[in-house]
Amino acid sequence: MALSNLIVTAGAAVATALGYLVLAVYRHRSRINQLRKRGVPMPEGWSWFTGHSLVLLKYTSRFPPLANVALAMQEICRDFAESEMLVLEMWPAYDPVILSFNPEAGIQMSQKFNLPKPEVSRKSVEPIVGGLSVLSMNDNEWKYWRSLLNPGFSTNSLTDHVPYIVDCVEVFCDKLRAQTGNSVFSLNDFATRLTFDVIMKVALDVDIDYQRSEHILPTAINTITKWHSFWDPRVLLNPIRLVINRYYGAAIKNYIRKEMEQRFTELKQERLSSPPNISKRPKSVFAAKVSHQIHTFLFAGNDTTSSTIVFMYHILFRHPEVLSQLRSEHDEVFGPDASKAAATLKAQPALINQCRYTLAVIKETLRVYPPATSMRQGLPGVSLTTLNGISVPTEGFGIVINHQAVHQNPRVWPRVDEFLPERWLVPPEHELYPHPGAFRPFDMGPRTCIGQPLTLNEMRIVSIMTVRTFILRPAYEEWDRIQAQNVSLWSKMSSLFGKEEINTAGTHPSDGYPCRVSLVE
Repeated sequence: MALSNLIVTAGAAVATALGYLVLAVYRHRSRINQLRKRGVPMPEGWSWFTGHSLVLLKYTSRFPPLANVALAMQEICRDFAESEMLVLEMWPAYDPVILSFNPEAGIQMSQKFNLPKPEVSRKSVEPIVGGLSVLSMNDNEWKYWRSLLNPGFSTNSLTDHVPYIVDCVEVFCDKLRAQTGNSVFSLNDFATRLTFDVIMKVALDVDIDYQRSEHILPTAINTITKWHSFWDPRVLLNPIRLVINRYYGAAIKNYIRKEMEQRFTELKQERLSSPPNISKRPKSVFAAKVSHQIHTFLFAGNDTTSSTIVFMYHILFRHPEVLSQLRSEHDEVFGPDASKAAATLKAQPALINQCRYTLAVIKETLRVYPPATSMRQGLPGVSLTTLNGISVPTEGFGIVINHQAVHQNPRVWPRVDEFLPERWLVPPEHELYPHPGAFRPFDMGPRTCIGQPLTLNEMRIVSIMTVRTFILRPAYEEWDRIQAQNVSLWSKMSSLFGKEEINTAGTHPSDGYPCRVSLVE
């Protein structure tokens, strides 16, 4: 009898759960169906059972298995040029989203309405940063922490850190020089180690020398990053992700706590032993801040910068005329002897600002290969308007501005398929002058990336200290031959439409960008 009652109770519980699930699915799908009937743009193939999940699968199947899902979203966007906005529904993997590549809608989202960050943003970055951070905070809490962090990115602070960056890039140059004449290597690995050394020095005033040795912290962060996604269902629904996040998240948290305790002790001793304002050592930007914010900048300051450095080298290889002009500018500003650039930068860091063409090359690289997308949460009473005039209510929707699609939108970018640093040097009346709201690698509005000036400084210094000394060539064909000799279930060679550098998880180039390096003769 007891067993019979247990079975009945369990059956009732299962039936109730299924009933709630069916009701939830119906509520989600019925709203999308109503919008579909109203003519709100969305891909064909929507289903009451799967929403747009199978549609997304169709687009992602066009790409290599590890390709960033944002590239599939860019492909979807190409089919909606008349509206520059569409609705995607993949519940329960993710709440319904408004996917936009309309610059005007982006301005509304991030500036006019300054819509909040969605809850999924907090859940996504929490395993990496250990808790709430400026990436996911909203309202007064975000304003408070942003105001505390802003001074660390003032002009004076950034100037103080130029010698640190130069020292790290000198190690990077030594590693490249040692690699000349040797086998194929991963440029992405070299760049990631460089940028991690820089952000560790800036954020914690710690030199871990990751370029020449292994370290648990970057290993943990890089591993979590590979399993990071804001809204890729292939990642979000993978149970292994939870194990990875928990294990490596604990490793990150423990290390940061230990370093902060040590820094607090050092700061107390400095205050006791030194009169105020006599220390000439640049202060750590985040030494007195909570560990969650440090986690944030270790993640963001490393990942996006390293990938952009790699893509910059790739573009310079593909465009020798740009490389030649870049070298000419460095000769003009720093003198013809490239070996003296490091010492000159340390003595006169303001010379960086004279490298206008260098900055233009970096910006154009960021246009072609933007490192991320923007995400916000819709609100009651707030609607966005498609290019062809259809009003889309945002309440209950996540809003994604696909930067790849915005940056490749031919309506707002003349000669969109050409790499033209000149578009960043022309006056406003010129046809190439960037359209307002169309350049978003660091987002826009009040929540623009706080680390943008540091990132641009770092990339300029890398360019100044390397492009006149080294020639970097992609070696994908050679890499494929090596991989073909070691075929396994866990490795799959892939290239797409001849674009071997295609973004993978974390917006890094595929296979770590295998390349060879030689010295400029």
